Amino acid sequence: MRLEQTESRRAACDLCGSRARSLVAARDRRGKPLRTVLCTRCGLVRHWHIPTSAELDTFYAHEYRQAYHGETTPSDRRVLRAWRNGERICGLLGPHMPTGARVLEVGAGIGCTVKNFELRGWHASGIEPHVGFQRYASDVIRADVRNEDLFAHCPARPYDAILLVHVIEHFRSPRSALERIRELLVPNGLFYIECPNLAAPFAAPGKYFHAAHIHNFTPATLGAMARAAGFEPAAWLSGARDPDLALLVRRTDAADAAPIGAQGVCEAVDGMSRFNLWTYHARVAYVRNRARKIAAYLGEHVAARTIVRKLRERFGEETGSGKRRAA
Repeated sequence: MRLEQTESRRAACDLCGSRARSLVAARDRRGKPLRTVLCTRCGLVRHWHIPTSAELDTFYAHEYRQAYHGETTPSDRRVLRAWRNGERICGLLGPHMPTGARVLEVGAGIGCTVKNFELRGWHASGIEPHVGFQRYASDVIRADVRNEDLFAHCPARPYDAILLVHVIEHFRSPRSALERIRELLVPNGLFYIECPNLAAPFAAPGKYFHAAHIHNFTPATLGAMARAAGFEPAAWLSGARDPDLALLVRRTDAADAAPIGAQGVCEAVDGMSRFNLWTYHARVAYVRNRARKIAAYLGEHVAARTIVRKLRERFGEETGSGKRRAA
């Protein structure tokens, strides 16, 4: 299924409500038609036409993983990468988390981050829209991940912390999603957001946009979106030029919808125009990171099968011994 951008082209900006916008791209990273616009009031970048809720529900439940990852059941290499990413996130957030906290991951994928938090003593669970990945999380990783939608999720009691790792860009209304997440948190509860950083930028010119990423954020627009939904920054865990944004916020009593104006616009425009193809690929940082990634990929291909087999054996033993999963 192709995501059709069917929402009215006069749709208001999800951050500031303005209808003023400027076209910044006509095609996606694969060269397919996809109009992307910049809000000229706040700088939020989004699809011109936004898919309907029904389209998105179907796409993420059954088609997204195949369309963008090429698989409906995760490969050993994907499991290894997800496991290591879960270890990274635990290490990053652990110092900020209260002991024994109830943690929810929205868009938990195959459950590796949830499982890492569980193994370190937190009461961790997750929700995941894709049927195949959720089943793998539950049956193989033995993580408490359920096939539920954020807006339908009704826990028995609120969470101490919620994680949203490379998910906010997929929402048709990030603001509505963040407002719902706020409702699921205890007072002063923590909320971690991670997403691509358009101000870095995170990809080469012409490769920024694709159909599944409906919104694109910079530090200014991500911070403003969090404040508008009723959060205050607790810690920026990424740098302004890192390819991914990592923001830890805390639930507050009231939303702050103060406009960011020219700062947001300038940050987005600068990020999208700073490099051409030559200057982007000629950077020392790009060459260094590319070499590191290639080495990591080679290592993953060699080690993935063995490491994932050991993980499966480990979690199978936990289940056989009757060890209780996180509530």
